Amino acid sequence: MGKLFYGDARFQVSLEDRALAHLQIVIVNKLRRNESFTFSWVHGSDEGHGRSTVWISPSVPLHFEYDGGRPPALNRLWLEELAQGASTTSGLFLTEEPLPASESAQG
Repeated sequence: MGKLFYGDARFQVSLEDRALAHLQIVIVNKLRRNESFTFSWVHGSDEGHGRSTVWISPSVPLHFEYDGGRPPALNRLWLEELAQGASTTSGLFLTEEPLPASESAQG
């Protein structure tokens, strides 16, 4: 279980390493272009089943911390889906990972 620290590091979001790796790519690409956006996620059962949204801005410190030592393989479909969402007025929302096209065609 990785963590995303935002701002003064008192604010943190716990996420699976695989999801965090995908979010990192999307967030860093947006911030490299100096774009601000919202990021939303649903809380786990240990947090009360709510949801949260934060404003992600290039001027606010951001730190990604992974539990595992190796980066996971990336799912291009998930990256594209997350990036498209981040470019809308609704902002980046952590969705379930889509199956690769080859697996969804078999199912």
